[in-house]
Amino acid sequence: MDLNTLLMTLILGGVVGFSLGLTGGGGAIFAVPMLVYGLGVPAKESVGISLLTVACTAGIGFVQRARMKRVDFPIGMVFAVAGMLGAPVGSRLASTLPDTLLMVLFAGLMVMIAIRMWWKAHDRVGSIRFVDAENPIETNAGAVCKLDSNQRLRLNSRCGLLLAAVGVGAGVLSGMFGVGGGFIIVPALVAFASMEIQTAIGTSLLVITMVSFTGTASHVLAGKDLSVETSILFTSGSIAGLFLGSGLSQRLAGPTLQRVFALAILLVAAYVLVRTAVLS
Repeated sequence: MDLNTLLMTLILGGVVGFSLGLTGGGGAIFAVPMLVYGLGVPAKESVGISLLTVACTAGIGFVQRARMKRVDFPIGMVFAVAGMLGAPVGSRLASTLPDTLLMVLFAGLMVMIAIRMWWKAHDRVGSIRFVDAENPIETNAGAVCKLDSNQRLRLNSRCGLLLAAVGVGAGVLSGMFGVGGGFIIVPALVAFASMEIQTAIGTSLLVITMVSFTGTASHVLAGKDLSVETSILFTSGSIAGLFLGSGLSQRLAGPTLQRVFALAILLVAAYVLVRTAVLS
C-alpha cells in the first residue's frame, strides 16, 4: 500500500468514527460507501471491513458512554441478543446478491432512514403512545411499551418481544450491509423505549459492538475476503475520529443531531446511486 492510499484509508476511517461518535450510528452507514468508492474495495469485502471497524470503534464509544452512565443495559441487551441472531442471516443474504444490487438496496435503505430521522427530529416519541401507570385512561391503553409512574420503561413480555423484533431486523441489516444497525436502534430506542437521545446513543453503541462482532465472525467463517491491512488502518482512523465526534455530540441538542444525521445520509445515498448508475 502506497503512502497516499494509507493516508486516505486513515482519513476515511476517521470520518466514519467521527460520525459514529456524533450520532451513535451514522459512522456505520458511511463505512461501506467510503470503502467501495473511496478505496476501491469490492462491495462484499467492504461489508466485512465495515463490520470489524464499527465493532471496534463502537466498543470504545460504548465504554465512554458507560462511564458517563449513558447506557441502559437491560434494554440494550434485549436489542443486542436479538441482533446477534439476525446478523448471520443478513450476511448469508448479502452473499447471494450481485454487488450492484447490494449497493442500490443499501442506498434505498439510507433514504428511508434519513427521511424518518428528519421527520422525527422535533417529535421525540412520534406516533407511539405510552401508558402512564397512574393515568391509564388518559393515555393509549393499547400501547405495547408502557411507562411506570417514574417514567421508566416497564420491560414486560409484549414490549420485550417488540424490541427483540426490531433488534433482529437491525441484526439482519447489519450482516447484510455492514452498517451496525445503529440508524435503526437509535430512533427505535427513542420511539419505543421513550429514551433520551444521548442515552439512546450510548445504548446503541453497546448493541452495535455486540452485533457487529457477530457479523464479522459470520463474514470470516463464510470464507469471504477481509484485508487485514485495510481493516487495521481504517479502524485506527475510525477510533481517532470517534473521540472528536463524541466530544462534539455533547454540545449539540438532540434534534440538531438528528437533522445533521439525516442530511448526511441523504447526501451519501445520492452519491451511491449516481456512482452505481455510472458503473453499471
